[in-house]
Amino acid sequence: MFLLMNKPCGMKAKGNIKCDIYNSTFGILSALAILMIVAGHADYDILTVGGLFPYYSFHVPLFLFISGYFYREGEEERPFSYLGRKAQRLLLPYFIWNLVYGLLAAALRAFGGFSLGDAVSLKSLFLDPFLHGYQFLYNFAAWFVPVLFLIEAMNLIMRILLRKLRMHCEWLILLVSLAVGMAVVQLSIGGHVWGLYKTPGRILFLYPCFQMGQFYKKKLESRDTLGNLPYFAVVTGVQVLLSLCCNGLAYSSVWCTGFANGPVIPYVTVVSGVAFWLRVAKVLTPVLEGSPAVIYLGKHTYAVMMHHIMAFMLVKMILAGIAAHTGYLADFDFAGFYGDIDYYYIVKGAEAFKMVYLAAGVALPLLLQRVVDRFRGQRQ
Repeated sequence: MFLLMNKPCGMKAKGNIKCDIYNSTFGILSALAILMIVAGHADYDILTVGGLFPYYSFHVPLFLFISGYFYREGEEERPFSYLGRKAQRLLLPYFIWNLVYGLLAAALRAFGGFSLGDAVSLKSLFLDPFLHGYQFLYNFAAWFVPVLFLIEAMNLIMRILLRKLRMHCEWLILLVSLAVGMAVVQLSIGGHVWGLYKTPGRILFLYPCFQMGQFYKKKLESRDTLGNLPYFAVVTGVQVLLSLCCNGLAYSSVWCTGFANGPVIPYVTVVSGVAFWLRVAKVLTPVLEGSPAVIYLGKHTYAVMMHHIMAFMLVKMILAGIAAHTGYLADFDFAGFYGDIDYYYIVKGAEAFKMVYLAAGVALPLLLQRVVDRFRGQRQ
């Protein structure tokens, strides 16, 4: 969602910071990941490989893996510059759109009969995004943005301290972060991660996934040479065993709940899910690396994450209009439409209709991004 390696440097690189170069494989992986996010919110299992890889067992951690992969040690030489750029790229647009959605939610409550979203206040604009991210609902999927910023900041500070202590080691970082993450899962299972504790809980649970990306880049990528057939056989074999032996693999990253198999299995499914789709992205790279649509999606997953729930609402508004003014769609639930952001009307109950939500959830945010780009005078 946040592949920021698509613009060449305008000046000579300094220190260990290198010019941004677009990575086709990770661009495709990012595009696949955001499709899973949108499909997951539409309850559309089109990319779960027959239910073998449930989205909610790895898809949010996949974005942390991607972000961790692109972290560069040279950033530690200018920590304040790094954090400033991250705030500008992640938090500034988030807060702008948060205000827009807050005003939109208020207008829909006042004039449209909806009951969704909190009132606009300093708390809902600036504090709630870090506490839960569900303040206005129409943009709830973007809860991930403040979390990513905090994880990026934690990673930077932690690595600077470890270097000063001469303890910087990728194995140590990964193992300690995993231990902390597993402790959070165990606390969640015991009912201790609730209320305000969910905020640090989700951050500490997702933190190891960021470190996995850096670990893969430094320790494993050069050794990732196993042929596709044995590779997929091993990964899918592991996943089949997990599916047969566990009590459901899905969990909630945002609420840090739903861990039905102890503290280890969630990270095993992160590894298996990431491993499977990373290799899929590598296989697809020769075919899709020149596709403008795939490249644009991979570079603008932020926009899709921010706006796809509102795109779903637009689809539902059209369906509500049809139901209200024609004799069709008589079973449309208007109470659910006005009061439940998770209500989705499926025409004739057909699973294939979910493709409409998926298409709208991807295409409309990208169209909006095009408009924003042109407004800014940018040509990509």
